[in-house]
Amino acid sequence: MYRRRDTRRDQLIAEIANDLRRYAADAQQVGHAFAGLHGLGPTDLQALIAVMDAELTGDPTTPGRIGEQLNLSSGSVTALIDRLEHAGHIRRDRDTADRRKILLRYADRGAAVAMEFFRPLGRRTDAVMADFTDDELEIVYRFMTAMSESVRQHRDAVRAESPRRGPAI
Repeated sequence: MYRRRDTRRDQLIAEIANDLRRYAADAQQVGHAFAGLHGLGPTDLQALIAVMDAELTGDPTTPGRIGEQLNLSSGSVTALIDRLEHAGHIRRDRDTADRRKILLRYADRGAAVAMEFFRPLGRRTDAVMADFTDDELEIVYRFMTAMSESVRQHRDAVRAESPRRGPAI
């Protein structure tokens, strides 16, 4: 993005926007490398991230939520989940409160494979964060949360303007 750089604030905003773009592109490349090593497509990777995110919040996801998040039809979601389950990345569990409901969880094998691949990145991330105070991390967290919400809102607006075509956005 091209932005004015007349003031120090303008310069910082432009540099932060550029760094976010580069970070997103580099992170996507790391994800594609993981996917390529394990025979996964981009949609498979997005689904695995959704399953992981849901588990981290203590609220396992469902096939329906995966379909909504990735903008997929129910048939596409079923094929996607079948592929990931067959490859050992996720498992289907029945909800104990409502046996009709299917919950998607990371399978032990899939979690181990992901941990092995991403552990070096985790160490690098921890090293970077160690250089920030707790107060600075609070500010970074607030910023990243707001930026992530902004991107999701834009994604949803773009999806609303276009017909359902899959996970392109």
